[in-house]
Amino acid sequence: MTVLAARPPTEHSRAVRRAVRLAPPLAVGAVAALGTLALHLRDPHTSGSWGYCPTALLGFSCPLCGSLRAVNDLTHLDLGAAASSNLLLVLAAPVVVALWGRRLVALWRGGAALEPLAVPRWLWIALAVVVTTFTVARNLPVGAWLAP
Repeated sequence: MTVLAARPPTEHSRAVRRAVRLAPPLAVGAVAALGTLALHLRDPHTSGSWGYCPTALLGFSCPLCGSLRAVNDLTHLDLGAAASSNLLLVLAAPVVVALWGRRLVALWRGGAALEPLAVPRWLWIALAVVVTTFTVARNLPVGAWLAP
């Protein structure tokens, strides 16, 4: 019986493994960038340019209503108009981008950094409360300023 000694990984094999790890989040980033570019080029402020939201047709603003307009406004560096379209998206976007960047760094480094981010239960509950409160408030007269 012959015992084969394990060879240490080569620089090429490490680079290939890193590329495989980075492919999914980079693909997500590319899709988000293409969607953002499409929203920059085709103005969602024009009624029906991207179709119609089913909840808006029912007279109800969901938490995502106004998001397309907000992204378009952000691509034109108009933060006030973006916040007017969907304040929740404007506040959440930097957090999402930071978490995405954190994941890219972890995947680049490998090893223990690959451990998934553990989100405490209380944070999920707080997020659900914020989204629900935002949705209800933007559909009441007192929160009309939050409506798209």
